[in-house]
Amino acid sequence: MRVALDLMGGDAAPEATLEAAEGALDAWPDDLSLLLVGPQSLLRGARTRFPRDRVAWLAAEESIDPAEPPALAVRRKADSTIVRGLEAVRDGKADGFVSAGPTGATVVASVLTLGLLPGVDRPPVGALFPTATGRVLVMDVGANVDVTPRQLHQFAHLGSTYLRRTLSIERPRIGLLNIGAEGEKGGGVMATAHGLLSADHELDFIGNVEGHRIVTGACDVLVCGGFVGNVLLKFYESIAEFVLEIFRNAGVGEGGRLGEALRFLDYAEYGGAPLFGVAGVTVICHGTSPPRAIMNGIRTAADCAASRFTSVTRTSLARMPQESGL
Repeated sequence: MRVALDLMGGDAAPEATLEAAEGALDAWPDDLSLLLVGPQSLLRGARTRFPRDRVAWLAAEESIDPAEPPALAVRRKADSTIVRGLEAVRDGKADGFVSAGPTGATVVASVLTLGLLPGVDRPPVGALFPTATGRVLVMDVGANVDVTPRQLHQFAHLGSTYLRRTLSIERPRIGLLNIGAEGEKGGGVMATAHGLLSADHELDFIGNVEGHRIVTGACDVLVCGGFVGNVLLKFYESIAEFVLEIFRNAGVGEGGRLGEALRFLDYAEYGGAPLFGVAGVTVICHGTSPPRAIMNGIRTAADCAASRFTSVTRTSLARMPQESGL
């Protein structure tokens, strides 16, 4: 697999992204090569750090700032690292793209460059969270603040397909994040979405999941709107440091099993979050991502490409009931 990496994405770029690239090549020596995307001056200086047979280079002289309006920035900056990296995926020069740049711009550029799969209204971002029994895929964690019942239904199909294909979960359990277990809870959008999910026999829908059941492993895919999902994501990501600070204050060391437990809670272990529903592989990392998180994002992109996730998703969506007016 060849993964395109945005060298200018993230608060600590380019050093964090270059370190992540080195780490990925060291960790997965047999089946991974990289296409590093950045300005010519950076590429010239970085060439000596990488083996020639496993790294290719793509010049892109512009970067998109998080403060810029995403759609306008993508259209104005055709020579940005985000646009050029996604064009490489579109043109078959890379199997996937990873960026810790602005999420909004990466989503917009992915839709404009790669296109949406048939049956998808808006692409969600999915993130894996640790639970007591393994992991749960939360859909959406920030790409879509306002959602419709039909979009929540689509998120469930996308997440179910991903777990079947990449984690070999034969029939993932789908939960709808809500304030109560009853089907009518949440009203409006949530109640209608509950009805759609309940009627879809392609899915193993277990009903509404309340907040306290997330960490117990009640479901494999947790469906929600991007506003709630992003709040949940950022809360989850604070837990490891919070727990660590409690132990530090109590004079407890970080070694041994405690260290292993904290690594399980550390979001850097899970890397980037795939953007679902586009006709290609895009993985989005936090702007604050350390090299280890970006490195694991590279692995996520390679795994998605190797599992032919996009083509399998296309087939799965074709079996999904198509609702109108929802």
